[in-house]
Amino acid sequence: MARFSVMAAALGGILLGGALLGAARAEPGMLRQGQLEHLLRQDCGSCHGLRLTGGLGPPLTSQALAGKPRELLIATITHGRPGTPMPNWDALLDDQDIAWLADRLLQGHPPP
Repeated sequence: MARFSVMAAALGGILLGGALLGAARAEPGMLRQGQLEHLLRQDCGSCHGLRLTGGLGPPLTSQALAGKPRELLIATITHGRPGTPMPNWDALLDDQDIAWLADRLLQGHPPP
C-alpha cells in the first residue's frame, strides 16, 4: 500500500508540473497578440529594420535566426545585449509575451 501511495504522489506531482508548464506556455490573447505584432514591427523594426532585415541591429529573419536556440532569443529579448543599443524588455513585457515574440520570430514572422 505504501508503494501505491508513493507512486500516486509522484504521478500527481508530474501531472501538476505538466499543468503548470502548460499554463506558462499559454499564448497571449488575440488582443495582446495584435499589440505584440505592432511592437514587433514598430519597436523592434526601428532598430532591426521595418522588414526586420537588419539596420542598427542585426536581421531577425528566419534565415538569420536559423539554428538559434529559442532560449537564446528569449534571453536576448528579456535582458537585452549589454554594450549594444538592444534594451531589456522585461520591464514592459511578461515571460509569456517574450516567449510569444521569440516563437513568432523563429517561425519567420512577420514575413518580409
